[in-house]
Formats: sequence, structure tokens, C-alpha cells
Amino acid sequence: MTDKVRIDTSDVNSHSKKNETYLARQAEFESNVRSYPRKLPLAIAKAEGVWITDVENNQYLDCLAGAGTLALGHNHPDILQSIQNVITSGLPLHTLDLTTPLKDEFSAYLLSLLPGRGKEYCLQFCGPSGADAVEAALKLAKKHTGRSGIISFSGGYHGMTHGALAVTGNLSPKAAINGLMPEVQFMPYPHQYRCPLGIGGEAGVRALTTYFDNLINDVESGVRKPAAVILEAVQGEGGVNPAPVEWLQRIRQVTQEHGILLIIDEVQAGFARTGKLFAFEHAGIEPDIIVMSKAVGGGLPLAVLGIKKTFDAWEPGHHTGTFRGNQLAMATGLTTLQYLHDHQVADKVAAQGEWLKSRLTELQKRYPVIGHVRGLGLMIGIEIVNPDAAPDHLGCYPADGELSALLQKKCFEAGLILERGGRNGCVLRLLPSLLISNDELEIFLDKFEHALLTAGVKPVGVE
Repeated sequence: MTDKVRIDTSDVNSHSKKNETYLARQAEFESNVRSYPRKLPLAIAKAEGVWITDVENNQYLDCLAGAGTLALGHNHPDILQSIQNVITSGLPLHTLDLTTPLKDEFSAYLLSLLPGRGKEYCLQFCGPSGADAVEAALKLAKKHTGRSGIISFSGGYHGMTHGALAVTGNLSPKAAINGLMPEVQFMPYPHQYRCPLGIGGEAGVRALTTYFDNLINDVESGVRKPAAVILEAVQGEGGVNPAPVEWLQRIRQVTQEHGILLIIDEVQAGFARTGKLFAFEHAGIEPDIIVMSKAVGGGLPLAVLGIKKTFDAWEPGHHTGTFRGNQLAMATGLTTLQYLHDHQVADKVAAQGEWLKSRLTELQKRYPVIGHVRGLGLMIGIEIVNPDAAPDHLGCYPADGELSALLQKKCFEAGLILERGGRNGCVLRLLPSLLISNDELEIFLDKFEHALLTAGVKPVGVE
């Protein structure tokens, strides 16, 4: 059976509709919960670097990279070698939380990358998903403080498990899910384009900072002191919204003053994605708990918490997970972290991000459906709007989720894979391999402009 499938998928030119066949079979086998095949209808035969080849031999420039998981791209030779090394070493692939020389090396290296070279931190290996690590962080904050409330932020995304969903802003997956974790207080998150207070600019950031400060300090706020504040320093699924430095610094200061743990979710933004090793480094702060997954495993499932030792209130076995000892993921994770550090990838990413945003801003002048370009490093969002409608009092045009969806489709047809996010899916999101070249980014720009034109978007001045 295995041999038959292998022969079938390698002979990519033998049938003209192999993608359709595999997608139909997937629809038969899998639950309605599947999502990506509905937006990106392909069956993948092979991948290398930033390129994916489907079973019909079509090539795609992949600017999704496993939702940011594949920091070094598909099948990087160093990653493949690290897997081979484990397989031939005799190491067990599964060790629960028993240690191995490999785990020891990975742990020491990961700790050395945390603030202060990790001297004040310890690690907790969780079940192999960011959501489980978020669950552990929330539980630990409650256990340490003896309090039950959590403050989260509109637009935040922290996972789909029960507690993680409770602190996630997106309302759609919460529909008809009763009994979510109680005492979650949501607050507005700053937005460079659509200020939630309708003020905009630095004045809007100052107002939001004061609002948070007042909520915690006001004895009549109606909100009990929480166990923790959880946030992303750059919101990903929420539309690629970087936190203003002064806002994040004040949140850190207020939480420290009141003994509230600050949990920073770095699942998507971590490990050089934003031009710094961690996104919170842009504000020069130190979280109490750092949530890490995706890139930390080098493409394989792994999730880890970095916990300030002062707050390590766990007792043995009080948060466990069978697959927290994934040796292959520790090998590929170690290889990824060393590569990022040794090749100064964060500096490269920072420069590329600024260059790419400037090019997209130039494109925006010709195509006003691009309402806003934002992000840090290679975590970039392109908000799609309707420029024919009336703008609001800040000059922002209405979001156009339908056009964004059409553009994603036209990008796919042009051989470009992008994700969407933000309110009503109006933001096209870039999360490519951190090793993407400038030439490949030029290809992205060409394909993206082609998608704009085939979607019927006319450049300014063209009738």
C-alpha cells in the first residue's frame, strides 16, 4: 500500500486532476474542521526551501511556512541531517520528561537565548502545541498567585483548547461553546491603522496605556486583580499588529507593581521572525512566562515555557503531556536555534522586512485597495480595504474581506501561498521562511501584483 502511494505521487504528470482526487479523498476521510485545503486546494508532493511542488508538478512560493513553523524553510539540509543523526544514534524517540544528552544540550542552548542568558528562568516542556503551553501558563499563574482572573486583549490568538480559546479574541470559534474559562477580562489592543478608541496615532496609544493603567489601579474598576496578563507582542492571527513600545513597557511596569504575571505568547512571533529573537525584545522587557512553540521545534512538534524561577510553583506531575519528550524535535530545534544565532538571521530578517514594507508601500500608491502595510521583520500584514467607500474620521477605509479572499485565491492561482487574518479576514499575511532571498521576495512582489490585476484591481490612473 505504501509503495503504491509513493509511485502514484511521484508520477506527477500522469494525471491532470490529481489535486482534485486527493482533495476529494481528504474530504471523505477528514472532519469538517479541516481549513487550509479549502483555501489552498493542493496535494503536496515535495518541498524545498520556500518552494512547494504539488502532485501535478505546479510550483508555489510558500509565504506561509507552516504558519511560521518552518523558520529555515522546507527540508533544510541541516534539519534533515539532524533527524538522520538521531535515527542512527540509538536514542529513543520518546522519553516523556526523562532526560537525554540531546535534551540537556537543547535545554542549555534554549535557556542561553532567554533574557539574561536564562539565569533567572527554567523550562517546562509541555504537550507539543502552543495551545497546551498556553494552558500550562494560565494554570501556573493561577497557582502561584492564588487568583483566578486573566486579562487578555482583543485580536489576540492563543489557541483552540478550552482555556486558550477563552483568552482568544476571535468570536467565531467560541460560538455555541458554553462554559469557557471564567473571569477573562478583554481589553483593547493598539492598532496602527484602526485605533480601537477612534483617536489614532500617539494620542491613541497614550489613551490605551492610561486605560490599562487605570483599570488595574482603580479600586472601583469592577475588575478583581488578575493572576496574569497574556498578550502577543505582535498579534499574528489578529492581523499582524505590533505592540507600541511605550504601551508594552507600561504594561510590564504595572504588572510588576501589582504582582501580576506577564505571559508573552511568542508562539508565532518568536525566534527571529520579527527581526529580534523574541518580539518582546523590541520593548526591552522581560516576561514572567514566555510561551514558545512552532519554530522552537525546527519544524517538528514541540512546545516549551520559559518560566522565571520565582514563579515556578508547580508540584511534580501537575501539568503533564505524553509527548513532551520529542527527541527528534529537540534535535531539529537545536539545529534551528544554532543556525539562527550563528548566521545572524535576525539582522537579515530585520533589514528584509523594512525593505519589503517600503516596496509594498510603493505598491499601495498604485493600488489603493492596499489600505495599510504593517509588521516587523518577516511577519507582515497587508490590510485590504474598499477605497471607493467613505473613509472614517481618521481616514481609514472600510475593510474588504471579500476582496482579500479573492486576492488569496488569485495569489494561489499565480503560484503564491499566503494566509489571511485580522477582522473578517481582511489582512493578507506573510510568514515565509526566514531564509527567503531578496530575489524570491521580488518574485513574491511580481506574483502579488499579478494577483491584484487578475482580481480586477486597476492601478491608479488606468481606466
